[in-house]
Amino acid sequence: MELALAEAERAAGMGEVPVGAVIIGPDGRLLARAHNETELRKDPTAHAERLAIERACRHSGWTRLPEGSLLAVTLEPCAMCAGAIVLARPSALVFGALDPKAGACGSLRNVVEDPRLNHRVVLLPARQAEACGAMLTSFFRARRGRVEDGGGSL
Repeated sequence: MELALAEAERAAGMGEVPVGAVIIGPDGRLLARAHNETELRKDPTAHAERLAIERACRHSGWTRLPEGSLLAVTLEPCAMCAGAIVLARPSALVFGALDPKAGACGSLRNVVEDPRLNHRVVLLPARQAEACGAMLTSFFRARRGRVEDGGGSL
């Protein structure tokens, strides 16, 4: 989760919502890392999880992640990312902060463990939830402060 938090910090430094993701292979090797790039790419689908999956698969030539791989992300994945995670087939997912407004891995729904789907991902207990949540809270407080001070709209 430390690597995912470092990616989230990179995102915040770029004005992106601070979410970071990493994929660790079955041998413990880092396969990919990414952070949100929705503003940079002008793409609402450029979430950290989706970008990390894309990078791991593109670099390796795989169409799915290897069995035994782990995806770690600082925020509970949304429905789009949860769907991508199921399609990518990592063995396990761990995330930091819950997302009660959009989370699709336990908060609003649980896509990754839905028994009706062809693949289920094991959800591991949250890691560093407080640090992940604090980074997001700080980021959004700063953005709201800029808006309230006349700094523009969100």
